[in-house]
Amino acid sequence: MPTLTRLLADHLDGTATIPQTIAAAYARHRSHGDDAIFITLRPEAEVLAEAEILQAEGPKGRRLWGIPIAVKDNIDVAGLATTAACPAFAYQPAQDASVVARLRAAGAIIIGKTNLDQFATGLNGTRSPYGVPLNTLRADLVPGGSSSGSASAVAAGIVPVSLGTDTAGSGRVPAGLQNLVGLKPSLGLVPTAGVVPACRTLDCVSVFALTVEDAWAVLDVVAGPDATDAFSRPVPLGHPGAVPPTIRIAVPRPENLDVAGDAGAAASFALAVERARALGAQIVPLDMTPLYETARLLYEGPWVAERYLAIQDLLARDPDAILPVIRQVIAGKPLPDAAATFAARYRVAELALAAKAALKGIDALMVPTAPRPVTLAEMAADPIGMNSLLGRYTNFVNLLDMCALAIPVSLAADGTAAGITLIAPAGHDAVLAGLGAALHAAAGLPLGATDLPYPTPGTLPVRAAPDAIEIAVVGAHLSGMPLNGELTRLGATFLRATTTTPDYRLFALPGGPPARPGLIRVGSGGATIELEVWSLPPEGFGRFVAGIPAPLGIGTLTLADGTKVKGFLCETIATEGARDVTEFGGWRAFVAAQAKTA
Repeated sequence: MPTLTRLLADHLDGTATIPQTIAAAYARHRSHGDDAIFITLRPEAEVLAEAEILQAEGPKGRRLWGIPIAVKDNIDVAGLATTAACPAFAYQPAQDASVVARLRAAGAIIIGKTNLDQFATGLNGTRSPYGVPLNTLRADLVPGGSSSGSASAVAAGIVPVSLGTDTAGSGRVPAGLQNLVGLKPSLGLVPTAGVVPACRTLDCVSVFALTVEDAWAVLDVVAGPDATDAFSRPVPLGHPGAVPPTIRIAVPRPENLDVAGDAGAAASFALAVERARALGAQIVPLDMTPLYETARLLYEGPWVAERYLAIQDLLARDPDAILPVIRQVIAGKPLPDAAATFAARYRVAELALAAKAALKGIDALMVPTAPRPVTLAEMAADPIGMNSLLGRYTNFVNLLDMCALAIPVSLAADGTAAGITLIAPAGHDAVLAGLGAALHAAAGLPLGATDLPYPTPGTLPVRAAPDAIEIAVVGAHLSGMPLNGELTRLGATFLRATTTTPDYRLFALPGGPPARPGLIRVGSGGATIELEVWSLPPEGFGRFVAGIPAPLGIGTLTLADGTKVKGFLCETIATEGARDVTEFGGWRAFVAAQAKTA
């Protein structure tokens, strides 16, 4: 099965029809021979009839026209039972979950409901009465969970994209173990109305895909507030861009890096770090202690009570209908009382402060998606311990209100996959997408468990969102500079680094910190000045401009390619007595020279 992006292009230009795509998906499922991927697979004839109707209607601007998608079976799809991998819990939903309704409106075709760890409680994919989906790369390894079937369906090439859910890492761990992209959005960005809760305050609908571009195409359709969802919230989606010239990526300190003794996993993470450096990233070692402590609270603290709420009626009525390991996790010990609950919430707030301070000035945190692969035999021998190992780098993310993106790094000769996860504060989903696309392209791996090569050009298209406003920055707002956060917090996207036409001069203005430049246009005697072009949503642009102090202002700059964008200019009178630094060619070079002489 080609990528979503390729399929959509083929549908639009007539290279392939939607019925042909659906028939290929079912043929791929039959040839793969894994009956544990789907709990419910719609009859092929029924789906082909839907495909014929879509084909006859034409695209009508639908952004996922004819794309087959699999949905985790804790997400409601009208006409199909929702089981959460527990037959005694099964019910017939009256309507689609909000996220499914949005997919259908965009022209997607739901082909079935996928297997999962029962009640989405697990990261390994073996906790289901419907069988264990194969790890598509190596059959003796766990597939990852809880979104096991959704990941295996994409890795096997049955569908190009699928929906999972993610509370503790269920949308990331299976991606890491099966050479996939796993996109876990910011909390509340994608509605969870119509999703069987695990921890309702932490649950996210996630996306599995072969590429970051495909995952983003789905997120772009399903994101946005939902008035019917009490946990939906307005989160800026942003727009993926290029990797800025200066980017700071935090990684675990050597003493904090836990790969459970796996030399191959350690080498894979080191390779990812080097690839980040090759993109121009500054690598910053990070003390992971507050993050690890937060992770432990997810199952040792009161959040397990949220899982209890989802199954309490069934637990009281028919406890044997719930798998023993799930009962052990959710109801194996007394639930915390109210005082313990508030104490844990206070502790998470304190840990969040510590994490925020540690990550100040950091564009993304990069960690292994999982410490190492785990075999089915290991999981059977120690189901709690091995499952906890898989969540080492995932459990803290939702508790700390962060977004995350898992991408592949390496495929070993023995069939084991290793990946990394990029993590950032809520609302920075687009930043992770741009960086993740570049890192995934650099890996040069085949897609999932297929023999498909990574598609060219290998990065997300770098363009501003349709309603965005481009702005050129020349000084302290450049990437890596002290005020760059003022841009990124407003949803800015880096587009490109370039220069002005050769008729500008740059001055170091008095005052600060931070030191600030003044750019003026001159009739003659100027030079080209290095700058960066970012884009901002209209609201963000307005707020940004409102905060610019005199003598700076926003005018129109002419770039070297002849295009014109809004950008920083300075009142000419303010440059009287200021140091002319035009000879350095840009503010970054001037600051670097000053640092050397300091």
